[in-house]
Amino acid sequence: MKLDDDDFSLFGLPQRQTQDRAAIDASWKALQAQVHPDRFAAQGAAAQRLSAQWAMRVNEAHQRLRDPLKRAAYLCELRGVPLQIHENTRMPTAFLMEQMAWREALDEAQGLAEVEALDAEVATREHELLAEVQRLLDADADTDMAAATAAAAQQVRALMFIHRFRSDLDRRLEALGQ
Repeated sequence: MKLDDDDFSLFGLPQRQTQDRAAIDASWKALQAQVHPDRFAAQGAAAQRLSAQWAMRVNEAHQRLRDPLKRAAYLCELRGVPLQIHENTRMPTAFLMEQMAWREALDEAQGLAEVEALDAEVATREHELLAEVQRLLDADADTDMAAATAAAAQQVRALMFIHRFRSDLDRRLEALGQ
């Protein structure tokens, strides 16, 4: 193990979007058992600091790998297609129109049922986009990795918009007592 290994190598997993959550968690547990600072309590301050760095690195990798959106963004970066979320905010017109319609629907929603229906619609769209990202990063990457990864990066940026909107939906549902 090296601190500069990519997350997939560190966890002994293939560099693919499709991952088994149980395998990710099992690898994390095994790695934490090896590097946890408590194991190095008797070995002095330097060993404890190094072990704390390792534990932090393992935890950060676990956070990225277990979340499908973070994992997709990380894969794009690993494959040389940075998301540039602050510099590249262009989105397809149809997606922007969809976002505006959802925002309007949330603003106009009168009760719990309307907000729940909107939440279900957005969740369905989110699952569709995640499936598309998975296809692009796994199956399509086998044929034309550069093009597939660039297309996946665009979808990941869209998913980030949806993720933020779902946070707004969650707050609205909480306010309505859900």
